[in-house]
Amino acid sequence: MVFDSEEAARSYYEEYATRIGFVTRVLSSRKSERDGTIISRGLGCRVGPGNKKFERVSFQKRDRRREGCMAMILVKRENPGKWVVKKFVKDHNHSLVVSVPKKRPAPDEKDKKIQELTAELRVKKRLSAAYRDQLLSLMKDVEDHNDHLSMKVQVVINNLKELEAKRQQIP
Repeated sequence: MVFDSEEAARSYYEEYATRIGFVTRVLSSRKSERDGTIISRGLGCRVGPGNKKFERVSFQKRDRRREGCMAMILVKRENPGKWVVKKFVKDHNHSLVVSVPKKRPAPDEKDKKIQELTAELRVKKRLSAAYRDQLLSLMKDVEDHNDHLSMKVQVVINNLKELEAKRQQIP
């Protein structure tokens, strides 16, 4: 199976996990020594070390082999933009819990704050548009008034010129 990105592979496996009835975790990732980008990612079932069912009694040095559930997927970047499944373990060594996925998670405080700020921004944009319209209208009125005054000033100037001409004609 081939994916366009590591995130696409991860999303696919998490969706698969939700349908089957388990929760995933990152088991491993490997970065390129050349540019530091991720070149492989291992995802697996969360049941295992760290889960209370599988906690150790003693604090001895941990064995590198995976304990608990061995279900996993390993994807590697082959060509730029192509991620290929290199390993897939389907079997779980525990019972699975199928849950009905929620359509949409309840919004947390950050989501609520984002919604509030978005609503406030919409109101401010409407106000800004109204103020802009009023300002443009006022500017048009000022321009019209300026044109009207300019015409009146021109009439006064013309009248003054006529009076000056008449006055010079009188001896």
